[in-house]
Amino acid sequence: MRQFIDILAREGKVIEIGEAVSSKYEVASICAAHEQKGQPVLFHAVDGSHKVIMNLVGGRNTLAELLGTTTAKTVQFMAKIPEGGEGGTVNIVADSPTREVVKEPDLGELPILTYFSRDGGAYITSGVVVAELDGVRNASFHRMMVLDDKRLAARLVPSRHLYMMHREAIERGEELKVGIAIGVDPLILLAAATRVPPGKEFEYASALKSEPIELFKLDNGVAIPHAEIAFEGFIGDERAKEGPFLDITGTYDKVRQEPVVTLTRMYHKRDPIYHAILPSGAEHKLLMGVPYEPLIFRAVERMARVKNVFLTDGGCCYLHAVVQIKKEKEGEAKNAVIASFAAHPSLKRVVVVDDDIDIFNPNDVEYAIATRVRWDEDVVLIPKAKGSSLDPSTLNGLTSKLGIDATKVLGEEERYERVVTAQYPVGP
Repeated sequence: MRQFIDILAREGKVIEIGEAVSSKYEVASICAAHEQKGQPVLFHAVDGSHKVIMNLVGGRNTLAELLGTTTAKTVQFMAKIPEGGEGGTVNIVADSPTREVVKEPDLGELPILTYFSRDGGAYITSGVVVAELDGVRNASFHRMMVLDDKRLAARLVPSRHLYMMHREAIERGEELKVGIAIGVDPLILLAAATRVPPGKEFEYASALKSEPIELFKLDNGVAIPHAEIAFEGFIGDERAKEGPFLDITGTYDKVRQEPVVTLTRMYHKRDPIYHAILPSGAEHKLLMGVPYEPLIFRAVERMARVKNVFLTDGGCCYLHAVVQIKKEKEGEAKNAVIASFAAHPSLKRVVVVDDDIDIFNPNDVEYAIATRVRWDEDVVLIPKAKGSSLDPSTLNGLTSKLGIDATKVLGEEERYERVVTAQYPVGP
């Protein structure tokens, strides 16, 4: 992570805040004011002298730079990487710069942020939780609310891999050993946010980087990636109230009883940089949503000649998608709608457009809807479908889903031809 920050700083792409600021509300407010620029914000004096980085992967241009591609080709690049990370290499190494300082855990020493006035407390938002059970390793993101200096309440979503590992350990009468890494390689962040086969997150990260990923073992035996800050601990059967917390839609999630992570050791570099993700901010949305774009791409590829996929900013980079195809047969657009919903079950609306439409331009997409849709023929409506728990409009977990075929009628393309107005000089 630090190497990536240094590269961006040399290119003038890091916003640096030198004045003293508070971890309670102030850092989040300043980050929110800058995030439209799509650049990382580095604070040098949080609660004294702590360094905090935010919006690390807060723009699609930054993500494309990480992957060595362009914004327009990011989905195609990611769609070619096998979900299982085949070809990726993970090496366990003996030591790590993360071990420069090893001590008893004390969450109070870190500039853990409180973001908004109704937050249940201070939250770790960028922590990659690594667990191992029966020889299978999992790495995933989990928001973690500070309970005291050594305990966190972690949101474990039912049916996700870490939730199931924890449940299995508890049923055996065991505690689940974990490691938490904060401030890791940005592509490890992306991999930890991606749905891959169980235990393949680091192989997938290696395939994204086209180089091996190094892990080192904590004293409890769990192997984690190099990080600015790390913890070892365990998740037992203790539970505590977690929340409220602002989620991806900018609305508060409900308070739940969630498992408690008890920390047993703390590791960090000297003068570490603490990474925090702004809830409902650009980085949160990109890391959560972008991994679904290649899943949709691959699913639609089986139905049509897909060109690109975009989870829109207005749809929280999660609930609304635009799918671009080169239509060869009538009916392909509707098949693309169905494939998209199957690939990303939280999707609420899908618009399928032709390859002459700029899917990143909402005006161009609206133009396609305005000029190429017959509402009685080109709409797929799915009532009472399971929706996203993050969508506040769902009732009992159900919503209606809408697919729109905004493609031209084959054989009648001339009717849809757009004339580009010539640009003549103004004045004499």
